[in-house]
Amino acid sequence: MRRRAAEYRRPVRRRVSYWIWLFIALFSILGLLVFLLQNHHYHDPDDFPSLEKNARVEHFARESLNFTEEITSVKSFSRQLAEQMTLAKAYVVIAKEHNNLHLAWQLSKKIRGCQLLLSKTAMTGEPVTQEEAELIIKSLSSLIFKAQDIHYDIATTIVTMKSHIQALEERANAATVQSTVFGQVAAEALPKSLHCLIVKLMTDWLKKPSLKELSYENKNSLRLVDNNLYHFCIFSDNVLATSVVVNSTVSSADHPKQLVFHIVTDGVNYGAMQAWFLSNDFKGATIEVQNIDEFRWLNASYSPIVKQLLNPDSRAFYFGVYQDASVQPKIRNPKYLSLLNHLRFYIPEIYPQLEKVVFLDDDTVVQKDLTPLFSLDLHGNVNGAVETCLEAFHRYYKYLNFSNPIISSKFDPQACAWAFGMNIFDLVAWRKANVTARYHYWQEQNADGTLWKLGTLPPALLCFYGLTEPLDRRWHALGLGYDLNIDNRLIESAAVVHFNGNMKPWLKLAIGRYKPLWDRYINQSHPYLQDCVTS
Repeated sequence: MRRRAAEYRRPVRRRVSYWIWLFIALFSILGLLVFLLQNHHYHDPDDFPSLEKNARVEHFARESLNFTEEITSVKSFSRQLAEQMTLAKAYVVIAKEHNNLHLAWQLSKKIRGCQLLLSKTAMTGEPVTQEEAELIIKSLSSLIFKAQDIHYDIATTIVTMKSHIQALEERANAATVQSTVFGQVAAEALPKSLHCLIVKLMTDWLKKPSLKELSYENKNSLRLVDNNLYHFCIFSDNVLATSVVVNSTVSSADHPKQLVFHIVTDGVNYGAMQAWFLSNDFKGATIEVQNIDEFRWLNASYSPIVKQLLNPDSRAFYFGVYQDASVQPKIRNPKYLSLLNHLRFYIPEIYPQLEKVVFLDDDTVVQKDLTPLFSLDLHGNVNGAVETCLEAFHRYYKYLNFSNPIISSKFDPQACAWAFGMNIFDLVAWRKANVTARYHYWQEQNADGTLWKLGTLPPALLCFYGLTEPLDRRWHALGLGYDLNIDNRLIESAAVVHFNGNMKPWLKLAIGRYKPLWDRYINQSHPYLQDCVTS
């Protein structure tokens, strides 16, 4: 009877083993990848003492083992060890679930033996021999058979694996959300050195009457309205970032004295911005600094966005203590509540006598002369911009709610989006098309936030629809604030590089590969900058 029972159990065990192997296939692949990543650093000779360096160099001079091929080869002992180890790891989890700590300890011990043997193979480049692998494979097979023989049937395995996969997914999702939140907080924070610089500059502005006198003289300069010159506008509350934009533009220009910069900031940073640009030389370029608080015409009765930004519900959404965790952290970025961010839609009102202007974001760096932009033929269009629809996700349907008939009846969901941050605007055509009125209309339609959720690009796509002239891609390269893998050739050929994203070049979050592009336009010898860095 016992013999018959044993014979009956064998095929059942085989089926159980088969399903266990099937359900841990995912873990096998993951385990192999993790293992390869863990052992990758062993290939660096600098990780070993100097006595071993020569041996390592001499070893790699010979034809070494391809570990990837070895670990995937059907006939190799390395693959057998890796597969046994992955299966054993699954049973360690199940054994712990059933409080069989002794079996879990035995399996873990053999797993460490497998890892050591595979590590040796990866380091030396010598394949695992039968003598090395035989003992571990036999003992590990015995323990796996023991785990199968106890009470870990297929149902138990499936339930356990599902619960662990679900737990891992939840932890991964939570970690992703937390990482995004921390990244957003870091991106919104003002570095201490920059805050220090603002304080020093504000002190100068308040204590030096000569700066205010010079500022008053500059306001009456005829160069500010001379359409024979090249006009640029920047709207920012970041002194150092604005300085980099101006400095890089004049440094790249063939005739910097023909450039005029129109800067608008807020009341908090106005004095610091004035002090900085009045105290430093920018190769003879004309620089005007204005305070947005002095734009009396920009009020709630005229501008829907002003009315919406003053709404208590909007402010509670961005700055409230209790916030809905389901809302993306990016959408809560307070910059979207800043009127400076929306000022780009009022350029003709701010500069009524200008005919053409180049708009630059404060997280851009100019690498080539931009004055040829002013002679480009926009074919009657208002906005000259670089299109971003080389990838599918930069089309209209990704920014706007096409389930709303107001959007779907007027716009093509596959229309190509374009980039804000480096734009040439024909202000004569702008006034003729009354683009600002279009902006007001769409802001009123989106008062409840159902047409789009955040930012200035979605309303711009609506306002400049059919009024945008595509520019050569080399005028504007984007992604330096989030993309680690931008082609160097694209960066080198670009007239303007844009650090759009959270990893701004003035933050510690900055991508090290791109940061020198920004740093080169900062006068590191300036006493205020030196004092603020050391303090």
